[in-house]
Amino acid sequence: MNDALRFVIITGMSGAGKTLALRYLEDLGYFCVDNLPPALISKFAELCNQSSGNVSKVAVVMDIRGGEFFDSFSEALLFLKSNNYHYEILFLEADEETLIRRYKEVRRQHPLAGEGSILQGITAERDRLSQLRQRADLVINTTPLTPQQLRSELQTHFAGEGCKENLSVRVLSFGFKHGLPLDADLVFDVRFLPNPYYVPELKPHPGTTPAVRDYVLQWPLAQEFLRRIVDLIEWLIPLYIKEGKSSLVIAIGCTGGRHRSVVIASQLRKILAAKHRLYLEHRDLYLGGTQ
Repeated sequence: MNDALRFVIITGMSGAGKTLALRYLEDLGYFCVDNLPPALISKFAELCNQSSGNVSKVAVVMDIRGGEFFDSFSEALLFLKSNNYHYEILFLEADEETLIRRYKEVRRQHPLAGEGSILQGITAERDRLSQLRQRADLVINTTPLTPQQLRSELQTHFAGEGCKENLSVRVLSFGFKHGLPLDADLVFDVRFLPNPYYVPELKPHPGTTPAVRDYVLQWPLAQEFLRRIVDLIEWLIPLYIKEGKSSLVIAIGCTGGRHRSVVIASQLRKILAAKHRLYLEHRDLYLGGTQ
């Protein structure tokens, strides 16, 4: 029963990128907890296991910030193993020069430095973690890695089958008269298309109705626009994934957000949904006014 719950335990050197790793695993759908004392792992595992399948992947950071509680790390691993929980240990490290530079950039004190230098704290931490490093399933040296490269490494190891493309795409229709969407990554203006608002029998109906949809899509200009925008988005999506982007908001705007933008956004979703994880939202569909 516990095999269905996957644990990833993130540990390693302070400053090696554990917080970034946790954030990336959260983007991959893991339930994440930072700085969990090892003594609490048994209770935490039981709570996750009782979630009726709502929590199937868990990532926790356990490191020396836990102080004396960190010493119970071995007991926590023994509990997981004896209760048939599948767990993996991800150990992050970096060389001394890189760790010192990172600490100086953020102007923070190393947790084991005390009255000594950052280097002394790093040396003490490396000694204390040496046995744990040997038990790790995956060791990543982040010295030469950019954040995007670290994300790619983690996605390779932890995304799982069917999750190679971890980009959520949201297509949003809106009306310029109601303001630009603040979270939009790409904004396209379709006010150049013929407007159903000026067709008396179409004016009262939203862009979700077949008659309005057929009116907007009948024009070669609309078909050409859709072809070009699909080509652009299909070209951009792999680049966004490579860069580490986890969500993309494509906004399609007309004057009021009720006719043209709704039709084009809906059609765009229909075309792209076959290949991508995609959501559709009509922000201003029921606000009324001109389009």
